[in-house]
Amino acid sequence: MQRTAVNPWPWSLQYAYNQAEVIEGAKRMLVCAGQTATDAEGAPAHAGDMAAQLTLALENLDAVLAGGGMSLADVVRLTIYTTDVDALFPHYGILAERLASAGVTPPATLLGVTRL
Repeated sequence: MQRTAVNPWPWSLQYAYNQAEVIEGAKRMLVCAGQTATDAEGAPAHAGDMAAQLTLALENLDAVLAGGGMSLADVVRLTIYTTDVDALFPHYGILAERLASAGVTPPATLLGVTRL
């Protein structure tokens, strides 16, 4: 798979995402459900600790991707939902570091919602 970043404005790169990517040569696709900070039984974990919630949600995403024979390096789009955007921003580096380690900056959207 070949990825070509499309960034008419470079500001998004400081938030670890491209405005768009042209994906060529993809032969296999895994469509994931949303991953949250839940334990192996599906119970919410780390109430009030955004950093731990974000870390666990990423670990859960890693597990789903691995189950499909993929990794974060294969992610071509992210949508991030949070009930507290202001609480997420100080910990956004956790996500940015994981993506950087995987060598990707997929297009992403961050949405604040009233309830998850």
